[in-house]
Amino acid sequence: MLTLLTSMYLVVRAVSTQAEPIRVLVTGAAGQIAYSLLFSIAKGDVFGKDQPIILILLDISPMLPVLDGVVMELQDCALPLLREVIPTDKVEVAFKDIDAAILVGSMPRKEGMERKDLLKANVAIFKTQGAALNKYAKKTVKVLVVGNPANTNCLIASKSAPSIPKENFSCLTRLDHNRACSQVAIRCGVSSDNVKNVIIWGNHSSTQYPDVYHAKVNLSGTEKAVYDAVKDDAWLRGDFISTVQQRGAAVIRARKLSSAMSAAKAICDHMRDIWFGTKEGEFISMGVFAAGNSYSIPEDLIYSFPVQIKNKTWKIVDGLPINDFSRAKMDATAAELVEERDTALDFLSQ
Repeated sequence: MLTLLTSMYLVVRAVSTQAEPIRVLVTGAAGQIAYSLLFSIAKGDVFGKDQPIILILLDISPMLPVLDGVVMELQDCALPLLREVIPTDKVEVAFKDIDAAILVGSMPRKEGMERKDLLKANVAIFKTQGAALNKYAKKTVKVLVVGNPANTNCLIASKSAPSIPKENFSCLTRLDHNRACSQVAIRCGVSSDNVKNVIIWGNHSSTQYPDVYHAKVNLSGTEKAVYDAVKDDAWLRGDFISTVQQRGAAVIRARKLSSAMSAAKAICDHMRDIWFGTKEGEFISMGVFAAGNSYSIPEDLIYSFPVQIKNKTWKIVDGLPINDFSRAKMDATAAELVEERDTALDFLSQ
């Protein structure tokens, strides 16, 4: 009898201590990035191995039949953490009470399209999604913008969701960060986890500045500055930077499709760090509000900085010394973002 009661108590206790499911929205959910992303989220790689998930998949109406296929595949994975999958083309369904929003969908640039036309189309999308966040989502929601132009789309979404703290919005530059880590690791003949504290400054565009002046690499148990480990300043100031800046275009040339697997991995890294924090003594790159930064970057921008994260709150790593080479590149990418912002805000006010 006692054994039976003990068993019943343990079952009840296990049920009562199990975490409540969190609601995670992915937009552009019928696309190729989402196809690489959803499995990782659903099996616990992002929000934790004991965190049940309700996945909400948003896409445009013509893509709903494709979403049905994605839902079938997720069901067929038989993932114990995945409690429900909700495909929809309605923002009032998609954004309702969500804990995390991963905004992948955006208008892609088409052949012959002017940049201002691209901005105008995306302002409309992210104004709508920001308003939906404002109206339907939890005020604690963490929002990651992936769809390009990601920095400015993130700014528009935030400005359209005034009841949600600005600090809850970020855009993806972790793919660029991972690319930079990988290039240094390959050059040094080590695995990428031996490289830390690279920085992506600025815009997720070809003006971004991959900076390794503050980065370290572990060589046979000894931590060295990247410049001392690589011993090739010309490469670090030249081909390394251009390789990272142009990597997305290089993937498109080779695959005839944009980065998907690596983008999904970067999204997972970004959201996992928001949820669980960065390692002690390490920082990563995220596009965040520039307000209060110590690097003389204009404040009303979403700009990629080195950040550390604790208790789901990011903080810009301040006070890093900046040389003239870095200063010029940081200012150039800021100037592009100011131009993008001003154009986008004009459309927003129309």
